[in-house]
Amino acid sequence: MTTRRNLIKSTVAAGVGSISFGVPLLLKAQNQYKAEYRMSTVVGTAFAWGKGGEIFANLVRERTQGRINIKQYPGASLVQGQQDREFTAMRQGIIDVLCGAPINWAGTVRELGVFTLPFLFPDHKAWDAALANESIVNDYYAMVRKAGAEPLAIGETGFRQLSNSKRPVTKPEDLAGLKIRVVGSPMYGEIMSGMGGNPTFMSWADAQPALASGAVDGQENPLEVFMAAKVHTLGQKFVTKWNYSNDILLYAIAQPIWNSWNAADQKIVREAAIEASRQQVKLVRSMFADDVEKVKALGVQVHVPNPKELEAFQISTRRVYARWKAQINSSLITKIEEAVVKSRKA
Repeated sequence: MTTRRNLIKSTVAAGVGSISFGVPLLLKAQNQYKAEYRMSTVVGTAFAWGKGGEIFANLVRERTQGRINIKQYPGASLVQGQQDREFTAMRQGIIDVLCGAPINWAGTVRELGVFTLPFLFPDHKAWDAALANESIVNDYYAMVRKAGAEPLAIGETGFRQLSNSKRPVTKPEDLAGLKIRVVGSPMYGEIMSGMGGNPTFMSWADAQPALASGAVDGQENPLEVFMAAKVHTLGQKFVTKWNYSNDILLYAIAQPIWNSWNAADQKIVREAAIEASRQQVKLVRSMFADDVEKVKALGVQVHVPNPKELEAFQISTRRVYARWKAQINSSLITKIEEAVVKSRKA
């Protein structure tokens, strides 16, 4: 009997020990930060977009003394180059950090494409006015959170321009019959087809060999991308600088990852993203300032539409604009339009 009592006491003691020491150790293990957080970017550090991602990762690593180690995966390599799958992959836990353009995720989270409508922003002054509007940004961030990510900061991908290998494009009719590579956005496809073009959806990784072989005639991207990717070597002889769309560059963290960090580290990461976005926008703007001259120096013919020509392009996209405004988020886009109008009067 004594032996049995001793056995029960020792068992209980062992149980208490496992409760008092084992559970905290288990919780500590569960709360440990990952050795690496995977960040997807479509392009590498030779581009302002990729450089913005690099700056962010470096700032986070330095300011957290390595507690949060963000590793950049350029070329959308975490999703085999298919940038339209990035947001889905984040929801699946494949990607932890996004530094990307919401237009690429149009098939997954269409409502995040509110800044991408054709000719929504006439210039950087209008773009800045919209992004400086607290109500607009708060509404947008609420949609990002609803979609499953914590928004940190907003950079700029740059005004998108048109290039092709066949002829100058000075009016909508000049696009007739041209095969134009566009990102996986149905709206961008409708913009091109509405002017008589033949939109072809493909990733940037697939676009480059397609341009080189002549499988597609043209593409649309900021001229900074045109230069960094040496698109002139892929048969692109004609550029139209029409500034038809300028998407944001969103810095965001998958919600489960964000919630696993303590408040102090969350603050550090957010501030690092804000700083990185500021530096990234400066890079984009500095390249935009003299991109026409630099592209011309490559032997490429560049056409900058005059106001009358630009109006013709705008008119040709009105139906697409109205249709997608209604589908994406009419009320928020109206707020953006109002900010743009106000910027004209400032």
